[in-house]
Amino acid sequence: MPKMFVAVTIACSLFAGAHLAAQTGAPTAPNPPELAMGTTEGEPQMGQPYTAEKVGSWERRCMRTNQDQAQDPCQLYQLLEDDLGNAVSEITLFKLDTGGQAVAGATIIVPLETLLTEQLKLRVDESPARIYPFSFCTSVGCIARIGLTNDDIDSLKRGSAARLSLVPVAAPDQLVILKMPLDGFSVSYSKISPLED
Repeated sequence: MPKMFVAVTIACSLFAGAHLAAQTGAPTAPNPPELAMGTTEGEPQMGQPYTAEKVGSWERRCMRTNQDQAQDPCQLYQLLEDDLGNAVSEITLFKLDTGGQAVAGATIIVPLETLLTEQLKLRVDESPARIYPFSFCTSVGCIARIGLTNDDIDSLKRGSAARLSLVPVAAPDQLVILKMPLDGFSVSYSKISPLED
């Protein structure tokens, strides 16, 4: 008889526990996590920068924001080297749609050891140089944010080479001139759209 009593007690406990769990809304087994569907190898992910193409000396760099890559925001990029092939500076150029004088903007980064009071000079072929102030410095380098007019862009499209000039702090009597080839600029510039807010 005691064995029968134990078996009935266990059965009742299990039944009562299951009945109580059903009434109190006890948690059920969790849903399986969403499955990763994968992407094609080499395809940029959302929010990831990528190089769409290189034409001449200019790269068209874009940020993946849409499934349709044709709508991704893009800008032009060029790494500038000294005569020994050392990377010294870089320029990123983008179209603007602000309705102001500037139809494009550029961010130019130069080494920290640049004499900022001498400012940055940009010359296309043999035209007079345009002078731009530096905006600020970070651990990456000193940055000039410049505006470009329609005339400036036309000059870059027609030109064969531009030159950036800067003065090093360690040698204030010397001028460092960096060549900025313009081959591919016109074609690349025609493929970017104004950046949107």
